Amino acid sequence: MTPEQLSAAIVGVLEALSAEGELTLPDGVPSAVTVERPRQREHGDYATNVALQLAKKAGKNPRDLAGQIQDRLVKVEGIARVEIAGPGFLNITVETGAQGVVAEQIVAAGASYGRQESTGLKVNVEFISANPTGPIHLGHTRWAVVGDALARVLEAAGAEVTREFYINDRGRQMDLFGESLRAAAAGLPVPDDGYHGAYISELARQVKQEQPDSTTMEEFREKGYELQLKEQQEELARFNTRMDVWFSERALHQGDVAAQLEKLRDLGHLYDADGALWMRTTDFGDDKDRVLIRSNGELTYFASDTAYYVNKRSRGFDKCIYLLGADHHGYVGRLKAMAACAGDDPEENIEVLIGQLVKIVRGSEEVKLSKRAGDLVTLLELMEEIGVDPLRYSLARYPQDSPLTLDIEQITRASNDNPVYYVQYVAARTASILRNAADLELAPESHPELLTHEKEGDLLRALAEFPRVVQGAADLREPHRIARYLEDTAATFHRFYDECRVLPKGDEEPGDLHRARLVLVRATRIVFENGLDLLGVTAPERM
Repeated sequence: MTPEQLSAAIVGVLEALSAEGELTLPDGVPSAVTVERPRQREHGDYATNVALQLAKKAGKNPRDLAGQIQDRLVKVEGIARVEIAGPGFLNITVETGAQGVVAEQIVAAGASYGRQESTGLKVNVEFISANPTGPIHLGHTRWAVVGDALARVLEAAGAEVTREFYINDRGRQMDLFGESLRAAAAGLPVPDDGYHGAYISELARQVKQEQPDSTTMEEFREKGYELQLKEQQEELARFNTRMDVWFSERALHQGDVAAQLEKLRDLGHLYDADGALWMRTTDFGDDKDRVLIRSNGELTYFASDTAYYVNKRSRGFDKCIYLLGADHHGYVGRLKAMAACAGDDPEENIEVLIGQLVKIVRGSEEVKLSKRAGDLVTLLELMEEIGVDPLRYSLARYPQDSPLTLDIEQITRASNDNPVYYVQYVAARTASILRNAADLELAPESHPELLTHEKEGDLLRALAEFPRVVQGAADLREPHRIARYLEDTAATFHRFYDECRVLPKGDEEPGDLHRARLVLVRATRIVFENGLDLLGVTAPERM
């Protein structure tokens, strides 16, 4: 019995009490009830404080309401015992067979275990915004992981998610990029305010090789843009970060942005002053009003932000999530105010997450700057130095709003004190057990009533928690919860494996208990496959 099934059973009891007039709730019976694993095993398999939560609304003593729930809940199939504790907590013990069925259900669900049905919510997650003028670097790398993992957990929770990369391909920096490439191709010094690093010389040679007649800044700019963007796309694909949309800032401005903004005037938050067009964002808590079009007719960055947001909403997205760097705290208020000025609910339609910086060290020494990019540490070099899985997992397992220092020596070590190794080892060990069982012609077979060992129960309850962990990670925008869950469950699996023999030893005759435990091992493998996939990390079959 999973926490969700138990929650549904408790809701059923409350509905029955309400229908019979024994329970009156002004807001009606809740659609779900919180069910948790108690910290102390002797308190049962699960616990709920539903009686404490509803007693005041129902005009009842919490323990009296708990007693009413207890009388009916204990009769539900699969529940062995219900006890009242303290002021009205309910401690619930499920029957061994009902708990053991969880493993069978996980195996049946396979890759869909932990995933919810579609909610119909359409979400746009923009988590990398970069110039196509150089390699993807360390500053982008954390969002490349966290944004992708967030998109994955939102999808698992039933949302329809579009991952979006905003290409900053317009403005002065693009011209400087073209000038830098042209100078490098001619063997001339790159402009002081241009782009430096060995990659510029490499890219200039590639432009001349593929487009030998290039002579103008524009020709170098456009071909260099094409080649650099292709490199960024290939690197993110190699990093297991998928983008659904590569949105060009140029494309946004190919339409009449000023005309699009004028459409917002009827909402009452645009005004003219000093020859410029302003948005009255102070109506919604911003510290000052924002200029959209300057008196010389030039569009501001805020005008682009506004037009881009309106564009997203016009594409049918219910919620637009922005993942921004640590230096963008000031953007939160203005973006929410902008959404309100555009006629939207800033609490429903827009969300801004701020991430902190990452520092990479080797032992006590910070990683040196890139030989290729000059003043940057590039994603490509990090992947080659650390590996995709260790880098992704290590970036995903911490809250994005906390500064992070990663030690290359620690996260690449093949030992149990390295979290990614510890978690992937369970995936590999379960695969190995299943291979060995196949060699013995011993197949998994469901006998849930035999899984009575304490460590089997601990593992079953841990596996049953996975769907709720996924939902929580999506609701709280905290994909790191998946990693921490996998680490805790890895420890639970190791304790099970240490005490519960899965495969027969020596001449021991295989029995139903071995087969039942193989189902539990297979269920564990599925949970680790699904959980690691949500982080964009592989679940190896061998290590």
